[in-house]
Amino acid sequence: MAEAHQAVAFQFTITPEGIDFRLSHEALRQVYLSGLRSWKKKLTRIKNTVITGVYPASPSSWLFVVVAILATLYTRSDPSMGLINKIQEHLPVSGYLSHQSQTLLSALLFATLLWLAVILTMRYILKQLLSYHRWMFEVHGRMSNKTKVWLALVRIFSGRKPLLYSYQASLPHLPLPAIKDTMRRFLESVHPLLDDEQFKRMSALASDFENNLGPKLQWYLKLKALWASNYVSDWWEEYIYLRGRSPIMVNSNYYGMDFLYVTPTPIQAARAGNAIHAMMLYRRKLNREEIKPVSSHCNGLLAESQALSFRFVLRSGRDCLTLAGSLERRQLLVQDCVPMCSDQYERIFNTTRIPGENSDAIQHMQDSKHIAVFHRGCFWRLWLYHGGRLLSPREMECQIQKILDDTGIPQPGEEKLAALTAGDRIPWAKARKAYFGNGKNRQSLDIIEKAAFFVCLDDSEQGMMGEDPGKSLDAYAKSLLHGKTYDRWFDKSFTFIVYKNGKTGVNAEHSWADAPIVSHLWEYVLATDCFQLGYNEDGHCKGDVDFTIPPPHRLTWDIPKECQDVITSSHAVAQALAEDVDFHVLPFREFGKGCIKKCKISPDAFIQIALQLAHYRDKGKFCLTYEASMTRLFREGRTETVRSCSKQSCAFVRAMENNRIELSEKLRLFQLASEKHQHLYRMAMTGGGVDRHLFCLYVVSKYLGVDSPFLKEVLSEPWRLSTSQTPVQQVELFDLVNHPDYVSCGGGFGPVADDGYGVSYMIVGEEMINFHISCKISSSETNAHRFGRHIHQSMMDILALFSNGKKNLK
Repeated sequence: MAEAHQAVAFQFTITPEGIDFRLSHEALRQVYLSGLRSWKKKLTRIKNTVITGVYPASPSSWLFVVVAILATLYTRSDPSMGLINKIQEHLPVSGYLSHQSQTLLSALLFATLLWLAVILTMRYILKQLLSYHRWMFEVHGRMSNKTKVWLALVRIFSGRKPLLYSYQASLPHLPLPAIKDTMRRFLESVHPLLDDEQFKRMSALASDFENNLGPKLQWYLKLKALWASNYVSDWWEEYIYLRGRSPIMVNSNYYGMDFLYVTPTPIQAARAGNAIHAMMLYRRKLNREEIKPVSSHCNGLLAESQALSFRFVLRSGRDCLTLAGSLERRQLLVQDCVPMCSDQYERIFNTTRIPGENSDAIQHMQDSKHIAVFHRGCFWRLWLYHGGRLLSPREMECQIQKILDDTGIPQPGEEKLAALTAGDRIPWAKARKAYFGNGKNRQSLDIIEKAAFFVCLDDSEQGMMGEDPGKSLDAYAKSLLHGKTYDRWFDKSFTFIVYKNGKTGVNAEHSWADAPIVSHLWEYVLATDCFQLGYNEDGHCKGDVDFTIPPPHRLTWDIPKECQDVITSSHAVAQALAEDVDFHVLPFREFGKGCIKKCKISPDAFIQIALQLAHYRDKGKFCLTYEASMTRLFREGRTETVRSCSKQSCAFVRAMENNRIELSEKLRLFQLASEKHQHLYRMAMTGGGVDRHLFCLYVVSKYLGVDSPFLKEVLSEPWRLSTSQTPVQQVELFDLVNHPDYVSCGGGFGPVADDGYGVSYMIVGEEMINFHISCKISSSETNAHRFGRHIHQSMMDILALFSNGKKNLK
């Protein structure tokens, strides 16, 4: 093939006259440009490492300190108080330098040490300042003098123009709660869910654990908290994600949708070309660390757009993060002063989950110059660079079009090969080891696993369309979540999906990072695609085309009959799982954040309480409810659980269902429930949650080989209502005033509990809230559309409380 010949730098043949060399100058040029690009990336990485390493100072500040020290020496002053002379006395090269040179070198060494000492001191002070979180708990509209002083000091010690990872070394460690505090908060959270006898029994179990086994387990956690950057995150990644043996499709992966009302172009190849180019621009910014570190006011990144629940150890979990809309106006004053951890950004691209029989592993490559593409049962490799430069959107469109135009048929076993990533993990791990260890199968699998990301050119049409837009949205959500179960590579960090009608979406694997990271990328891609790159009048990408670019390369396979049987079995498992998912997307247009704020209520608290009311109306009972809160205010932080079914929310729900209770009493109970929810959320954000501490205690108990009836019972309870918010993160990218139709519908996730609901919601602008509801068809207790109707009515009923209370609402 032509691309194979171009990939060879030289050829030779042996003739009677000797060896005949034939050089390919184009191939050598490509090798040179590729090496040049790699060296540029290495130098950029080194430069950023230096800049980040000395933050909050800057490399140029070293020169300032040196000049200042030398200037004082010139005036015959000694700012070192004799240290420069001490250094001069112990210089190992003193015999080879003049006295003046020795003095100069000693001054340089002293200035450098002083500069490093100042950096370490500033970093330590900043870490202590960032450990203060009382500003979250202050009364709305009031800021204490202590917080004002803290805010001023944070601004002084935060430095200027930070890179993506500049704050990492200054972030505080996640605090380890005391056993007694966790037990108290846990019992408070389960009290409204248990009758008197059950609560008495649970209190006895908790008391026994607190006084006997708990302190022993806590001692080991204290050691880990002192030694590790984060006492939760590594165990969380390993035991909740990588050791899960059930399918990650539906159970762990999540999705993000395209614009709700707008499709920038109906041409599939053009939409793919622009979006892939935008993703590579984002990767370039990421490699250069040009992405600004996220601060606590950025609701989008604070909200893990994929909600979740999980069963500890028993099944693969997934996590999301939500920031309550209750970070009120006082918190906007500190919007640029409270940085969040950026650690998870590192593995967005070039990352794959590798299956193992006992535990999976995450493989991350420093760089990748190609993407893997799937279309009509065939796999392709598409190079992203040519001549040392990134392909333009128009060139990318032409490459994609060549794949779409190909009439080849899948090789035996190729069409449904990706079903291995959708089924149970152990069969996939065994098949990978047995049939993909060498030869062309190994080479082709490497191309997929080492790709920057995976692209699926879907041959169906999706989006809000047709005579029944609601039904089409439900089908769109299911397609993004699982597709045909064999047309997404669920192990890749994310799969980019482009439909035949130009609609797009993303399906992301969860172990390597939480959803705000993918959400940040996705918002950038959507905005860059529409508002920066754009399309010509015919709907094609803009720009010129270099027709010497090699075409995409078709991957080849030699899949034996035994492996094909494993693929068929995995596909059957995945298909059954996908068919059991019931999905409903509810665009709620009656009112939005603007109306809720006029009630002086946190939008997140309002929605969470409405969900409690909806669930009670749907099932006639309360349940353990999961809402995830970020812990990225701490180094390597991921998420914590907000147990949003509280005693206060239950009291309000009961009052709403009792027509004999006065309106004023219902409003009072709602206010108490809202305040309690905000308090629980802030506690979780600041390391005062319950579930991550209990999870780590459970892991320690397993390492020690001891059983705890308390931990076993607590961590086996299913979360029958799993919720998450997906706020817009990069508001500056979307001008919803001038372009109101350019709103995303958000994203969602599959159901966790067999008899429970998963609800993801996105607050869009001031006047719209989108809900993504999932459950299982096989459960007689759940129905996604029915629950959607309850959510709609509960939202309206709560708003009616304030309307009837003569609040100033529109």
